[in-house]
Amino acid sequence: MAITCDVAILGGGTGGYVAAIRAAQLGKHVVIIEQDKIGGTCLHRGCIPSKALLRSAELYADMKDSESYGIETDGVRLKFGGVQRRKEGIVEKLYQGVQYLMRKNKITVVEGIGRVIGPSIFSPRSGAVAVELPDGEMETVVPTHLIIATGSRPRHLAGLEVDGIHIMTSDHALHMDELPSSIVIVGGGVIGVEWASMLNDFGVQVTLLEASSQLLPAEDEEIGRELEKLLKSRGVEVMTNMKLLTDSCEIVDRHVSIQIEQNGESRSLSAEKLLLSVGRVGNTENIGLENTDVRIENGFIAVNGNMQTTEPHIYAIGDCIGGLQLAHAASHEGITAVNHLAGEKMESYRSEWIPRCIYTRPEAASVGLTEKQAKERGYELKIGKFPFSAIGKSLVNGTKEGFVKVIADKQTEDILGVHMIGPHVTELIGEAALAQVLDATPWEVGSAVHAHPSLSEVIGEAMLAVDGRSIGI
Repeated sequence: MAITCDVAILGGGTGGYVAAIRAAQLGKHVVIIEQDKIGGTCLHRGCIPSKALLRSAELYADMKDSESYGIETDGVRLKFGGVQRRKEGIVEKLYQGVQYLMRKNKITVVEGIGRVIGPSIFSPRSGAVAVELPDGEMETVVPTHLIIATGSRPRHLAGLEVDGIHIMTSDHALHMDELPSSIVIVGGGVIGVEWASMLNDFGVQVTLLEASSQLLPAEDEEIGRELEKLLKSRGVEVMTNMKLLTDSCEIVDRHVSIQIEQNGESRSLSAEKLLLSVGRVGNTENIGLENTDVRIENGFIAVNGNMQTTEPHIYAIGDCIGGLQLAHAASHEGITAVNHLAGEKMESYRSEWIPRCIYTRPEAASVGLTEKQAKERGYELKIGKFPFSAIGKSLVNGTKEGFVKVIADKQTEDILGVHMIGPHVTELIGEAALAQVLDATPWEVGSAVHAHPSLSEVIGEAMLAVDGRSIGI
């Protein structure tokens, strides 16, 4: 007997389970089909475990620098096994929490491999899901609406055979039993720079490679340049504008050797491990989309602003549709999809409202357009910048690096983008994101009273700096 429901969700990651909870709140009978563990990549192989490791790395770096705060410590040692156990404990606790939310909201979770099927005896239209259960038996879920939330996986490069030991992706690196003495990281995007910062803090010799002209190619150029400068000051070797010669890769004496080209010259690199961080690929294969009229574009599922595919009763959210590929973006997309299928009034989804966070030391965060993007769209700009070195709380905390940059439309005064690099900016970006939603101007945000001493003062000063009204400098 088939399972019928109002909403079926193929994939139980952050976007999937948030969509399920929202649908349950609206009185829908919801079924999630998940082949691994509820919580998905973010909880088990991405956001949470990597940030747990980053926090341990940050604390280790602070403890080694404690003398600058007037505190002497003896025998500070890193026990990487304990770092990993702490990470696993955090993941397990949150996993239990997500399972509780499924029970609380009476959401049915079907464990198994799901594939969308075409019209059949179960349904006159495509969108039902055939599920292969762990015991080999088959189950069919027949929904009124289907939400595809199958996520993504690390992208590989031709010529580099990932073995999980010498050549790894972040999935493998998260489970290392011990730290390598040296590593080459291929890719200077978000994942690459986070691992470079973390492993450097843990004492690993890091070489970071990026094919484009700057780290964080999707972010504002000034942020990428500042992060490169700060990583280099910590001993990370950063190489941009380079070409990786994948055919040259070989493993000799338990080390990975590979050649690169930069500025017309060749160079050979060798390290104990190589970490591949060159983006992610949407999980759109082997899920039955060929049985539907759902359109795929450049490997991702095409959707409209309501998250509908080319079959209106089938929606798609999260990494499998491309875009920002962030957990909180997937959650927002899931809520958008459910509100639409339920006929709820809502604001259209706008990617410019989604903050982007990078958990290096120091952190980086942004929302809205970069300066280059704004110019390409024809805006006449006003720009304000303010350094953390002029903020009292930043000096108190011992973290004076970085700045906040505000980009505004000279004609309308609207905020077009806010870009930050410095201490705790992944928390501070929330104020800028709210300003975007409320269509605020720099003058309005700068006029709000920011407590002193606090890191938030840097936002107020940067906003005032757009019109030359900053008090601090």
